[in-house]
Amino acid sequence: MADVLDQSQVDALLAAVDTGDVAEEAGNELIFSRSRRPDDPVEIRSYDFKRPERVSKDQMLALQTLHEAFARNFGASLSGFLRTIVEVKVATCEQMTYAEFIAGLANPTSFNLITADTLEGTICLEISPLIIYPIIDRLLGGSSQDLFIPQRPMTLIESRLISNVTERGLIALSEAWSTVKSLKFTVSATESNPQLVQIVPPNEVVVVIGFELKLANRAGTMNLCIPYNVIEPVMDHLSAQSWFSTARHAKSNDNERRISSTLHAASLQVAGCLATTTISLADLLSMSVGDVIVTEKPSHDPVVVTVEGEAKFLAHMGKHKEKLALRVLRPITQADRVT
Repeated sequence: MADVLDQSQVDALLAAVDTGDVAEEAGNELIFSRSRRPDDPVEIRSYDFKRPERVSKDQMLALQTLHEAFARNFGASLSGFLRTIVEVKVATCEQMTYAEFIAGLANPTSFNLITADTLEGTICLEISPLIIYPIIDRLLGGSSQDLFIPQRPMTLIESRLISNVTERGLIALSEAWSTVKSLKFTVSATESNPQLVQIVPPNEVVVVIGFELKLANRAGTMNLCIPYNVIEPVMDHLSAQSWFSTARHAKSNDNERRISSTLHAASLQVAGCLATTTISLADLLSMSVGDVIVTEKPSHDPVVVTVEGEAKFLAHMGKHKEKLALRVLRPITQADRVT
């Protein structure tokens, strides 16, 4: 057995450690991992339990890809509406708490509350005054060269003009989300002070997609805030695998429709088979004009109609406008024995 120290020896050892006569052994930090060795540097990151990452990286990538399509459609719609080139692109796509999102917004601003017909909850669309007033100036015939950005809430006329812009944005948003779920977005309310709007608790996780809008010599931002509890029912459809499989499915449907429309104009050979029989090679060689070929098929039996050599219908022979014709009776089934 190892020697046991008495109390005096323990006191002497502690006193030596305090005075520095005995060096204290440094504890070795052991981190067990399959991918690192003991001498490799260790990277330690802090984790904030108040901000859990509820949306995976694949789902965030799918959301970013979805709203990049929205940005392209919205930019094209605004360019046609304003008769000038408007660039819209995704600047950021991140998740944060609702309190952090509200704290980063200007006051006053254009804060729109949006609802979806098949989802529960409210989505926020915030448009910066730095781009709102140049758009209003453009709609009223101005050039936005020496435009002053007022620090006040929008008037009723200005709100009415901007509603035409937000309506086009919601149409483009519905088109972008149609690949995931058919949604119809509507504006339920508007507010100028975002601090007065509390759609979810302050510590609730939200996904914020930031857009950058450029109009001539002016630029501004637009933020779309989507609470996690609103899109939670469709989060399974936002994984990368299902996202790309949906895109492939939509593409395959387009190809199917395009091929079907082309096939509809294709020509097919249709023939009526009166009867069939068998003869010997000698009979075939001795056959001449005027010979009669006798078959075992009664004359009143239906005629087999073939399409590209395949038996498809049964028909009766007759005349139509002094021409021989076939009137289709019914399609051929497996119970019919046709030759």
